Amino acid sequence: HKIASKFATGQRKEIERDGVAFTRLIDYIGLFPVVMIAPDDLSLVQDGSEERRRFLDSTLSQVTPDYLHNLLIYNALLKQRNALLKKFAEDRTFDASLLEAIDRQMPAPAAVLFEQRQAFSARFRPLFQQYYSEISGDREQVDAIFESAMSEKTLSALLAANIEKDRMLQRTSAGPHRDDLQLLLDERPVKKFASQGQLKSFLLALRLAQYELLRQEKQQAPILLLDDIFDKLDEQRVRQLIALIIGHQFGQIFITDTQRGRLEAIVSSFTGDYKIFEVENGSI
Repeated sequence: HKIASKFATGQRKEIERDGVAFTRLIDYIGLFPVVMIAPDDLSLVQDGSEERRRFLDSTLSQVTPDYLHNLLIYNALLKQRNALLKKFAEDRTFDASLLEAIDRQMPAPAAVLFEQRQAFSARFRPLFQQYYSEISGDREQVDAIFESAMSEKTLSALLAANIEKDRMLQRTSAGPHRDDLQLLLDERPVKKFASQGQLKSFLLALRLAQYELLRQEKQQAPILLLDDIFDKLDEQRVRQLIALIIGHQFGQIFITDTQRGRLEAIVSSFTGDYKIFEVENGSI
């Protein structure tokens, strides 16, 4: 297949396969599964829950179109509900029937998101722990625990219980959009207690586990993108990462680096064919 991405000033981006443009996002997400490891990924470990929900969503959307479909529906309803709560506050009014009309529609897509995220966590945790052990030398105990208020109550119950709070905050305070993947190092939050080296090991383990889960679910090896990460990793972790790539079933790999000599040394250890493209002054 020939895949193309086209950009034109003032127009939306177009994705094509073999010259035919996709009309909907849902038609091409997951068609060719991809995992990228990049320097900015440390935000996945260090920042707030939004980054980890994005990690869950990007993985599960590649696994099943049903997840992405329900995610889009839920997010649209959530946006409507928050806008309505804000309008009530601005106008100093409240119409329970308008809010209920949205609230009746949200539980169905929310249940799909919760169930698939929960199932994902059960499959993902052992893979993540295995890769971290291989990267770190099995020195620490790590975990990735899915947290959701829907573990105890349905979304309908949560919305009803939080109505006054939501009116005060002018936003929806409970639901799948508040879920998190709690990352723990020796039973403590990793972003508070981990060293820089441990954070990088966490990141690599998360992404490699994501890769393996996608490979299992899609029955095909995803494309692996290593985007300028070798400047950010110490020599030991570079060796460990390359050893893992060589020792496991990885498919096509794209690596970007600013130092050709270092890149040549890395790819020369791979089995199979490879090509190096050098970009200088905007030209290949």
